[in-house]
Amino acid sequence: MTEEKIVVGEGSRYPLKGLLTLPADVSNPVPAVVFVHGSGSSNRDEKVGKLTPFRDLAHGLAAHGIASVRYDKRSFAHGFRMLRDKSLTITVQEETIEDAILATEMLRGDSRIDPEKIFIIGHSMGGMLAPRIDAEGGNYRGLILMAGTPRRLEDVLIEQNNQVLTEMKGWMRRFVEKQIGKLNDTFAGLYEMSDEEAKTKKMGGGVTLYYFKEMGEHPVESYLARLDKPILVMQGGKDFQVKADVDFRMYKEILADHPDASFRLYADLNHAFVPSVYGSIAKAKQEYGIEQHIGESVIADIAEWIRHVSLS
Repeated sequence: MTEEKIVVGEGSRYPLKGLLTLPADVSNPVPAVVFVHGSGSSNRDEKVGKLTPFRDLAHGLAAHGIASVRYDKRSFAHGFRMLRDKSLTITVQEETIEDAILATEMLRGDSRIDPEKIFIIGHSMGGMLAPRIDAEGGNYRGLILMAGTPRRLEDVLIEQNNQVLTEMKGWMRRFVEKQIGKLNDTFAGLYEMSDEEAKTKKMGGGVTLYYFKEMGEHPVESYLARLDKPILVMQGGKDFQVKADVDFRMYKEILADHPDASFRLYADLNHAFVPSVYGSIAKAKQEYGIEQHIGESVIADIAEWIRHVSLS
């Protein structure tokens, strides 16, 4: 395995540092994947606590002869600049989609990569966006969705907030309940608002309600309904951020008539595809603070699926 430093969007307003990971043998063009982060600001490894999911996957896939590109998310590398830009209303287009497509085009221009065998791996919110990225210019050979959801982002956020409440007691629960209630109330009537009104209502992290509105007006299900290429949906059975009995089940229902949809459920893994420790959203910080790595079973499943699709 070798790794080369790259810059996604070099020369643009928001260049992103990253790494191209290559297998040992590139004497013939190899398949490759583009990694797309979950929500929030993430570096190229999608580091959370002591976990580095994208680095684990990149190194593991290289051992199976598959290249990959990973890069710092725009909100991680240029968050302050984005907030200072008064002409910019941040949506997933600026935060994620544009850069994923730029990274894909970079791969297509590399002679060591087979341009007909480029895949997207979207994790969490990246899994939600992967079908849209494919439709808006990614044009991948196949899609891999890891711990994604076909639901709207605000619905998942509200559910997570309410789940935190159920795991709290006493005065702290009453205090947090008021704060969460206010947050949940902000989404009321979201899709009846004009775009201009939604842009005036600020949320945390420098985004406005329009961030959620714009994303919700591009529903995942509509992209999946039109999808005519191979797709692999992966889910941890102990995931406390999106749920196997809700989100994974919904994917299976939506894709029931898709001729080339595959599904993998890992009973004991969490949202980051490592073994569950606490299994509680209230203890997410502690769970992700334990150093673990994505196991070979997950990596081998991805590699096998990519090889199968590449040969079909």
